Amino acid sequence: MSATDAVTFWDGVHAARPAAAEPRPNERLVETVAELSPGDALDLGCGEGGDALWLARRGWRVTAVDISAVAAERLAGHARSHGLGDLVRAERHDLGESFPEGRFDLVCAHYLHTPFGLDRSTVLRTAAHALRPGGRLLVVDHGSTAPWSWDQDPDVRHPSPREVAAGIGLDPATWAVERADAPHRIATGPGGRTAEVVDHVLLVRRTA
Repeated sequence: MSATDAVTFWDGVHAARPAAAEPRPNERLVETVAELSPGDALDLGCGEGGDALWLARRGWRVTAVDISAVAAERLAGHARSHGLGDLVRAERHDLGESFPEGRFDLVCAHYLHTPFGLDRSTVLRTAAHALRPGGRLLVVDHGSTAPWSWDQDPDVRHPSPREVAAGIGLDPATWAVERADAPHRIATGPGGRTAEVVDHVLLVRRTA
């Protein structure tokens, strides 16, 4: 399927959802970043921007990207309405075709899954190389399938954090794995529906 198909699909996913009045940050971002000093952050696959807005409120300068123009435009509107327009830059990128410019202290990729062709390992390797020394790459993947997920394939396999790290192929002399685990949490989906889900969490720090 073409890049146009991917854009149409993700625009449709976001357009079908009512715009969130107050997008919420991901739990794994909050627990990982709360104690870090703010700097420049890149949010890959930002959706409507709960993570980007949370970071901006804590003084981070955020570049937030998504393949969906609907998602990027909603985030830009939220940022302006909350007085965060100077701290949040929302951009549309198909990460298989382009990558945002800049150097970052934090790159986060939450649930960067798609039914379309995407060389995720290359994208995440590019992200790691965009880090400044001391910067961190946070990758949070689904370790299980929520009942409301768009992907209900019973045969889907969720690679472990260590497998994701191996696929990125970073030199251990330059990047160190700080966290690779699979915590459980109670997630809330559409209509307030809840379910226990598993996250696969990988945190890598650029040491040099």
